[in-house]
Amino acid sequence: MLKDYFSTGKNKEPLPPKSKDQLPHSIQGISYVEWRDAKKKNHKWRNIRWSVLLFMNLLFVFSYSFDLSILEGSLSGSRLIGFYLMDPFNALQLLAISSITGYVGMLTMNFWIGLITILIFWFIFGGRGYCSWMCPYHFLSEWAEKLHIYLVKKKKIRERSFNIGLKIIFFIGFLLLAVLTKNLVFEDLNMVGIVSKAMIYGPSLLLLWVVAMLLFEAFVSRRFWCRYVCPIGTTWSFVGKLSPLAIKFEHDKCGYCLECQKVCLVPHELWFVQRGKATQDVHFVGPDCTRCGLCVDVCPGDALTFAIKGASALV
Repeated sequence: MLKDYFSTGKNKEPLPPKSKDQLPHSIQGISYVEWRDAKKKNHKWRNIRWSVLLFMNLLFVFSYSFDLSILEGSLSGSRLIGFYLMDPFNALQLLAISSITGYVGMLTMNFWIGLITILIFWFIFGGRGYCSWMCPYHFLSEWAEKLHIYLVKKKKIRERSFNIGLKIIFFIGFLLLAVLTKNLVFEDLNMVGIVSKAMIYGPSLLLLWVVAMLLFEAFVSRRFWCRYVCPIGTTWSFVGKLSPLAIKFEHDKCGYCLECQKVCLVPHELWFVQRGKATQDVHFVGPDCTRCGLCVDVCPGDALTFAIKGASALV
């Protein structure tokens, strides 16, 4: 059971591709184009997610502006009704620095409570779900991505992608910089913290760095920061590997249209939607998945849904 929970199925023998008669549109007796375009304007999960993201970030603003003491601080570190919450990558940097300086024992109880609480919460709700449901830079990046896709379609620019392994290099690199300098170096570049603090306390010159990255993503490589650089997202990927909440893929409902990969932040995690790639009847999207729901919204065959891994074995 545990093996099935953690397995991606990538090393298994691929299933035979479905014939045309077995595809969903043929079974429904409609054309492929009619079937494929059935859910093109469905934005259910995107709208829910944007509402949650904006509400939580504005709650920081209102709490500070009206001194409500509901959600204090910023996404770099906060208190929810007096209860501490700690960004996990910030915590990793502090632990790395403290292990070198010998101050691990001096980390406060609030530090440990804040870290463990936030890890448990996002373990339940999907690790990198933090990125799409909470991070304000993710929201801005989605709009930059829309411009990027438009320019690619108009052949003004070309699509550029990089090796996904870059995220591990940046993750290790920022940790090493913290140890060598004994400072939270990443915080000076952290898009999440910069945007969050600008919303709450007012803009600073660091927003120019945010604008520069958004322009890079719009004109050069879509979602570059989120896909390849941000160590916060990488940290949540590790948590997402263990998380029970995931996107479930059912091969028998798939029509190989690839609409899901077109909208996905991390399309490498949807490798099994390609014709002849699925190795089992049911796959769960991997730990890099942000649980944004975009693929669920656009899938015309409802082959992708939110689900709990291992739930069928418990029933």
